[in-house]
Amino acid sequence: MEIVAVVVVLLVIAAIVSGVRIVQQYERAVVFRLGRVLTGSRAPGLTVVIPFVDRVQKVNMQIITMSVPGQDGITKDNVSVRVDAVVYFRVVDPVKAVVNVQNYMFAVSQVAQTSLRAVIGRSDMDELLSDRDRINSELQRIIDDPTEGPWGVKIERVEIKDVALPESMKRSMSRQAEAERERRARVIAADGEFQASKRLAEAAKTMAADPAALQLRLLQTVVDVAAEKNSTLVMPFPVEILRFFDRAVPGVQSGSAPSTAPPATDLDLPLPDLPDVPPVEDLPDVEVEDFDGPAALPASTFTPAGSPAGSDSVTPAGSVPVVEEGRPRR
Repeated sequence: MEIVAVVVVLLVIAAIVSGVRIVQQYERAVVFRLGRVLTGSRAPGLTVVIPFVDRVQKVNMQIITMSVPGQDGITKDNVSVRVDAVVYFRVVDPVKAVVNVQNYMFAVSQVAQTSLRAVIGRSDMDELLSDRDRINSELQRIIDDPTEGPWGVKIERVEIKDVALPESMKRSMSRQAEAERERRARVIAADGEFQASKRLAEAAKTMAADPAALQLRLLQTVVDVAAEKNSTLVMPFPVEILRFFDRAVPGVQSGSAPSTAPPATDLDLPLPDLPDVPPVEDLPDVEVEDFDGPAALPASTFTPAGSPAGSDSVTPAGSVPVVEEGRPRR
C-alpha cells in the first residue's frame, strides 16, 4: 500500500508540474482546450493549464526582420531591373497569427515578393533610384492591407536595399551624369568670368584715374613673369616716360601747339640807319619812248666780277631796260 501511495503522489506532482507554463516577457501564450482556442492570450509569467487537456502555443511578439529575395521586373519606362528589399513586421494579435494563417512568416514573405514586383511595374527607373521614400511607403501599405486585419501581423517598415541595373543602362547613366557635371562646370566657369570681368572693369577705371597705380600694376606683372624663370622678357615702352619728357620741356604745355618764334639770344647787333623811302604813289611818272630797233648798250654796262668774257651783261638796278625787236630784255 505504501508503494501505491508513493506512486500516486508522484503522479500528482508530475501532473501539477506539467500543468505549469512559464511565458517570457516577449511572448504570448495561446491556449487550446480540447482543440478549441480560449479567448485571449496568456500574459508573460507563470500560467497554469490543465494537463493532458490544454495545449499551449507560444507566439513571439518581437519585431522580425525578413529579407525579401531579389525580384526581376520591368519598370514603367521599359527598363529591366532587379530589386532587393527588407521587411520589418511583428505580431499584434497572437490568436489570429496562430489560427488564421498556417505559417505567418512564410505568408508575409510571399506577399512582400508579389507586392515588390507590382510596385516595380508601376514605377519609373528614376523613381526607384531617387524617390525611395514614396516607394517604401507604398510597399508598406500594399503588404500591410492583407496581413494586419486577417492575420494579426503589423508591417512596421519596408526598405529597398538595392536596385541592380543592366550594364548598358549603367553606361548610359554614367554618360548622362558626366554631361550634367560638364554643363555645371561650364556654367560656373562662365559665371566666374562674368564676375571677374566686372571687377576688372572697376579696377581699370580706378587705375585710369591714377597713372601711378597702372605703373605699379605693370611692375607687379613683371615680377610675376620673372618668377617663371623665362629666358627672354619683352618690356613695353611705358607711356609715363613720354609724359615725363613732355613735362620736362619748358614753355610747352600739354595739348597746345609749339611756338614758331625764334629763340631769344643775348647778342644784340646794331642795325644801320636806313633812308626814308617815299611811298609808291609819290614817285614821278616815267615815260618810256618806243624804240624802232635795237640799240647799243651804254658804256656804263655793269659786268659782275667773276663772269666770263663775252657773257651777257647785267643791267644795273634803276636803268631802263633795252627793248630788242619789240621785247624788253632783262
